Amino acid sequence: MTDFERIQKAIEFIHTHFQQQPDLDEIAKEVYLSPFHFQRLFKDWAGVSPKKFLQYTSLQHAKKLLEHHTVTDTAYETGLSGSGRLHDLFINIEGMTPGEYKNGGEQLHINYSFAESPFGNIIVASTAKGVCHLAFADDEQFALQQLQAQFPKAKFKQVVDTIQQNALFIFTQDWKNLSQIKLHLKGTPFQLKVWEALLKIPMGDVSTYSLIANHINNPKASRAVGSAVGDNPVAFLIPCHRVIRSTGAFGQYHWGSIRKTAMIGWEAAKANLEE
Repeated sequence: MTDFERIQKAIEFIHTHFQQQPDLDEIAKEVYLSPFHFQRLFKDWAGVSPKKFLQYTSLQHAKKLLEHHTVTDTAYETGLSGSGRLHDLFINIEGMTPGEYKNGGEQLHINYSFAESPFGNIIVASTAKGVCHLAFADDEQFALQQLQAQFPKAKFKQVVDTIQQNALFIFTQDWKNLSQIKLHLKGTPFQLKVWEALLKIPMGDVSTYSLIANHINNPKASRAVGSAVGDNPVAFLIPCHRVIRSTGAFGQYHWGSIRKTAMIGWEAAKANLEE
């Protein structure tokens, strides 16, 4: 079992039993580690103790975050936040041309590679203009097939480039000191607008589909926003995992609800440490 698999199993247990507030011994037993070793592994991974992480991933925490959306709405309107993290990296979205969109990437040369993240194996792909795809790759062959299906006429090469490396630094470096990250995305104008709105949700915070719809001046489009969020082609960089239900429930996620829970808790822990 890899470290993330142990953490994933622990998060799944916490997610299922958070109302019972399981203690350290109970969670450690689920991943076949002593409480001492589990505590150390978890703190290395999340930056906080399992008990504190349990608080960050509880339904009550999500509801508490939602209570502060007057502040977040201000951040949406200005495009800034006092916490100054991912959305302040001046990430540029450059939509593909209509021709690129329609012809399946016939003129595109796409580099791709596999890498480890705190949340499991990922596949990251890039064009000369920026990252065009990032997804969790529990099955590498299937993940590559999904990438190729998005751009059936593109030319693919397995190679790591600077664009990919800059994007992957998001997991390990101080976000305020990263080089500029560029995205080259295939999407409709509505999808691009939703994805740009997602970039303005601060790390450690959450939003809802209705708030996103209001932000893009289309308050009746919550359902369409949900579809656009689900179609996000760039996991984590465009933080669709930060969108939850208005009730405070985390809801589903394209790459697994347990992984979504882990990311929200991990980011909340990181944000808390930086405050």
